[in-house]
Amino acid sequence: MSYITVAIYAVPTAKKDEFIAHSKELTPLFTKHGALAAIDAWGDDVPEGETTSFPMAVKCGADETVAYSHVIWPDKETHDANMSNVMTAMQQATEDNPMPFDGKRMIFASFQQVVEA
Repeated sequence: MSYITVAIYAVPTAKKDEFIAHSKELTPLFTKHGALAAIDAWGDDVPEGETTSFPMAVKCGADETVAYSHVIWPDKETHDANMSNVMTAMQQATEDNPMPFDGKRMIFASFQQVVEA
């Protein structure tokens, strides 16, 4: 089964166009290094919670929007073999195209797929 990496982060709302340009350049690095698909998404209906929520998790400010990314890998082995290559390529690319958000507030994790419908 597939292996999925997800990330949630807060992006200054005024930098939406910059975020999209950044994503168009960097997201394809995942598929170049073995991922089946990579998607970046701009928050549209991301409610505040009382106990927990996406905005709370990334300390999203009033002038920020929650963004989400996921990468689908064919399996954990492909992820493990290629993720360091992706990170190296991203570090090189962000020298000319810096992340338009605070990476310290990004949360990410990888998951083993167990069901697909």
